[in-house]
Amino acid sequence: QVQLVESGGGLVQAGGSLRLSCAASGRTFTNYAMGWFRQAPGKEREFVAAITRYGTNTYYADALKGRFTISRDNGKNTVYLQMNSLHPEDTGVYYCTARLWNYSERFASYDAWGQGTQVTVSS
Repeated sequence: QVQLVESGGGLVQAGGSLRLSCAASGRTFTNYAMGWFRQAPGKEREFVAAITRYGTNTYYADALKGRFTISRDNGKNTVYLQMNSLHPEDTGVYYCTARLWNYSERFASYDAWGQGTQVTVSS
């Protein structure tokens, strides 16, 4: 099983930016499509973005296109989420996740999860 550790969350004002990182270990990183999900208090976990094994393709929740960018560095076994023009509605716990071979937008189909990192956007 791949192990995932997120970092980079914090408190930011509306309009600001954050970059989340997720370091993977334990398995061959390029066997995994990677994703980010988030969960706000009282809400279900929702898909944010995903990237294929070699970074050829990226996918985003429709509402986040243009503000968020997912990328990966296979040499560092790390996936990133660059978040710009943040809104208070982006507040939540952000989870890094890994799925063997192919990406998905369904959280139940992912194989491994990080512990999550808190992102708080103040108005």
